[in-house]
Amino acid sequence: MRRVRQDDQVQVLTGKDRGRRGQVRQVLADQDRVLIQGVNIVKKHMQARQLGTQAGIVEVEAPLHVSNVAVVCSSCDKATRVGFRIRPDGVKVRFCKSCDEDLD
Repeated sequence: MRRVRQDDQVQVLTGKDRGRRGQVRQVLADQDRVLIQGVNIVKKHMQARQLGTQAGIVEVEAPLHVSNVAVVCSSCDKATRVGFRIRPDGVKVRFCKSCDEDLD
């Protein structure tokens, strides 16, 4: 079970976008990176490969390392660490270490 999942609200902890919040669009598990909507925008020089593709300088979202983001708890609205516990019904869930509320 991963600490950061797709569609989680996260806050950037380091770098040029420090403090910005966004929603996780994609988790690249093999590289330990996440793609966040509207964060870490870089300019990429693209060459036209086929008819209809955009050529020139294009702004795209670059992935961030998972250690540079923190999950934002919906109940306390703070960037927090994530813990795991097993509920009495046997389901493993993530919880906020600040307010002790379930994230799932």
